[in-house]
Amino acid sequence: MSTTTASAMSSTNGAEPTLLNEHDWTGRIYSGGWIDAPRTIETIEPATGNSLGTAGVGDAASIAKACAAAAAAQPAWAATSLADRVAGIRRAAALLEEHRPELERWLIRESGSIPGKAAQEVSASIGQLDMAAALIAQPLGLVLPSLTPGRSSTARRTPIGVVGVITPWNFPYVLALRSVGPALALGNAVVVKPDLNTPVSGGVVIARIFEEAGLPEGLLHVIPGDADAGQALCTDPNVRMISFTGSTAAGRLVGAAAGGTLKRTVLELGGNSPLVVLEDADIEAASSAGAWGSFLHQGQICLAVSRHLVHERIVDKYLEALTARASHLPVGNPDTEQVALGPIINQKQVTRVQRIVDETVAAGATVMTGGTHEGLFYKPTVLAGVTSEMAAFREEIFGPVAPVITFSSDEEAITLANQTEYGLAAAVQSGSPTRAALVAEQLHAGMVHINDQTVNEEPPAPFGGFGSSSNGGHFGGVTQLELWTEWQWVTARDAATPFPF
Repeated sequence: MSTTTASAMSSTNGAEPTLLNEHDWTGRIYSGGWIDAPRTIETIEPATGNSLGTAGVGDAASIAKACAAAAAAQPAWAATSLADRVAGIRRAAALLEEHRPELERWLIRESGSIPGKAAQEVSASIGQLDMAAALIAQPLGLVLPSLTPGRSSTARRTPIGVVGVITPWNFPYVLALRSVGPALALGNAVVVKPDLNTPVSGGVVIARIFEEAGLPEGLLHVIPGDADAGQALCTDPNVRMISFTGSTAAGRLVGAAAGGTLKRTVLELGGNSPLVVLEDADIEAASSAGAWGSFLHQGQICLAVSRHLVHERIVDKYLEALTARASHLPVGNPDTEQVALGPIINQKQVTRVQRIVDETVAAGATVMTGGTHEGLFYKPTVLAGVTSEMAAFREEIFGPVAPVITFSSDEEAITLANQTEYGLAAAVQSGSPTRAALVAEQLHAGMVHINDQTVNEEPPAPFGGFGSSSNGGHFGGVTQLELWTEWQWVTARDAATPFPF
């Protein structure tokens, strides 16, 4: 990308950008500074098909060099005071705010985000770094009782070492920084492999933020790559932990590869999240929650409302309200038009969404609105008459599709909601908070929301799922110490003493 092109890409309201276009990242990866990549890729704007620039792409050899360099740099970083480490995290958070207009536009153009989603993602990313900086207030050790006279006993938290972070394209800032921030704050080095759909948002931006924040060289490496690069990161002997966010199918491969070298893994995977609408719910509020949960970011969110479970007494009114909302949502280029939905990320994903819709309709469901697309622009879709045997019920759609399923009792709603291998998020709408709470506590999901929808994330809260949505790890403020450190038991005597032999 030329400087002129980069300036045009990054400028907002006439302000001269200062983060991306003043540094020559074209065709490079960030590993011990900016170095020439073994190959390159054009990053494409989904809404137009235009090239936004030429990003560097790493390979297995790039990953190996990065991991070795990170392992060499990490001990000195761990020996640095926590106050100094946290100061760098705070500078990175301030840079996100300082460059907000530029960074939001990259999300809009590279990932197809609407402006509101882009703004929220930058805010959430700042929140994640704020929570990482707050680790300075957390205890890093315990004084234990000792059963041996004259010996002290303590347990302290120590850095894991080198952490590999594999991130997806749908929320490239926040899903990287929720791992990178706390891992660095607690003394680890990090190697990030962003998805090739968003090599700038998920890669260049992350590198530049910490480079500008003054992070010592060698601690953070950012190398966009394909599955071979991911495999290399999972199996590299210098890496002691893998943080992966992506599909369940890919997560299983990551877990298997990382398990061969006994790495710690935290896998945040897919979802098929239910919204349970009881017959005493406020239909306007519930349908609004359902529309937001299914159609935000074109439904390309692991937390999306994937199944609308609606009591049979109110299903007709709910369908009418949801269909009206969906049919009035404009779809188009979020960079140039005021729209509610932007483009699907690529043709492969459009084909998948259309296949699920077509199979579901062929099995007997009815399209109330939508069900078609123009290029990568998929219309918000409402499907009525969906049953538990149909594709739209069983599969994670990852598109703007709202399947509506009926139930006749709370017990049936709970059974339907739990009739999935996933268990990421769930929500319940009811006029009775007590009744909603009774239903909610029986839902098999890591995150449950009452009189709300499923797309929720707050930095202090534990983020993670059950079943095939996670391997048990949770991100978030209350889990950070346990996730990014290891316990070390230390005993000490004032003087050495002899043993029986």
